[in-house]
Amino acid sequence: MANPEAKLDTFLQWLQANGVELRGCNIKYCDSRKGFGIFSDKDVSDGILLVVPLELAITPMRVLQDPFLGPECRALFEEGDVDDRLLMMLLLMVERLRKGSLWKPYLDMLPTTFGNTLWFSEEELQELRGTTLYRATELQKKSLFNLYETKVKDLVKKLLSDGNLEIEVCFEDFLWANSVFWSRALNIPLPRSYVFPEMQNVHQSCTPEADEKGSQVIKSDDLTKETTHSTVQGDTVWVEGLVPGIDFCNHDLKPIATWEVDGTGLTTRVPVSMYLLSAAQSPLQNDREISISYGNKGNEELLYLYGFVIDGNKDDYLMVHYPTEAINTISFSESKGQLLEVQLVGPEGERQLSDTDVQSAIWEVCGDSGALQVLVDLLHVKLMDLEEHSGTDESDSELLKKALIIDSQEDSKQMANDSEETKLMTRNKWSAIVYRRGQKQLTRLFLKEAEHALQLSMNEEMSVP
Repeated sequence: MANPEAKLDTFLQWLQANGVELRGCNIKYCDSRKGFGIFSDKDVSDGILLVVPLELAITPMRVLQDPFLGPECRALFEEGDVDDRLLMMLLLMVERLRKGSLWKPYLDMLPTTFGNTLWFSEEELQELRGTTLYRATELQKKSLFNLYETKVKDLVKKLLSDGNLEIEVCFEDFLWANSVFWSRALNIPLPRSYVFPEMQNVHQSCTPEADEKGSQVIKSDDLTKETTHSTVQGDTVWVEGLVPGIDFCNHDLKPIATWEVDGTGLTTRVPVSMYLLSAAQSPLQNDREISISYGNKGNEELLYLYGFVIDGNKDDYLMVHYPTEAINTISFSESKGQLLEVQLVGPEGERQLSDTDVQSAIWEVCGDSGALQVLVDLLHVKLMDLEEHSGTDESDSELLKKALIIDSQEDSKQMANDSEETKLMTRNKWSAIVYRRGQKQLTRLFLKEAEHALQLSMNEEMSVP
């Protein structure tokens, strides 16, 4: 495998061949944990650091229009056998395995493993026992494996049956594609005509056309003209997709850039493009990493999707589920039971209940003190589950104080063995402890507030004649 510098050089040539403009930044290798990132390298008066034509984006339309994948995937898509996200995962998976893929320079730059919980070892996963994420990871891995066995494996083999297969297809290939999508996809506002082009335009303008170096992915002049017109009309559709180049921006709580879409080309001189815009109040210093925000996300979501956590995350949250089947075990009078049934079913008849439905129904039927008692009980159970397998949040804090994080095998060889002062642990284990400690702390805080509110409510009800 090529070293990071060689892969980066090939990728930069590929970006240039496909119309990407690095106007005030460059892409550099950070480290084994973060991979590659985007760094400022010169001042730009308009603040536009990077411009990527959206014809380079990996979207569902891209897959359906692809001459290699399109015919097979289009038939499955029309029958409802695959959805938008699976289409993009299939492209990532197939192009990574296919010999001579025009996407190779980009795919070679992507991580080969991830820090999200689907990639945790069994030992690392045990650190999550009692958390919502532990069960979610188990269920998701089983779901993905079932999808791979019943649909993806045979389809990928069929698509690669022309002799271009370099290695055997395995579940880890699909797991990789799934993680690439969820950690790098953006919700892109695109012109409707770009999302739903006329079939004639698809046929004429979406055929891969390699340049003399074999590195240019597509040529779609007709689509660009059509979508520019549609954007002027303000006809926009939001579509998930990957944008090579932009997706190398890492997350920061205080981002110094945002991404925008230029439909007309008036801002960037590149119609139907995505650009990276500096949000700094003053010119950026050279070689400063350009970060964006992935949104206000708690550690549960960050770890599940992106494979990292933020110690002391101010956006952390606690998810408490009330199982609908447990409603039958609550001691209600007959009248309250009937009222609850009406609240949950409503005039629409039988339907799938949301958490909000259940919460509202319980509050309506139980009254303030009854609903607060349910909440207190749920939080008590939640805390017991969290502490049963890994102790209190204080014990987690002690572990984190002694933690010496190993990011690679090289790190483990260079560092000393465990001692009373230090505790060697993988990055994944450290992330799991940070996440579960936050869940315990939040549960204790919410439990204290709920118990206080319950006492006030009961006092108020007792004071009513």
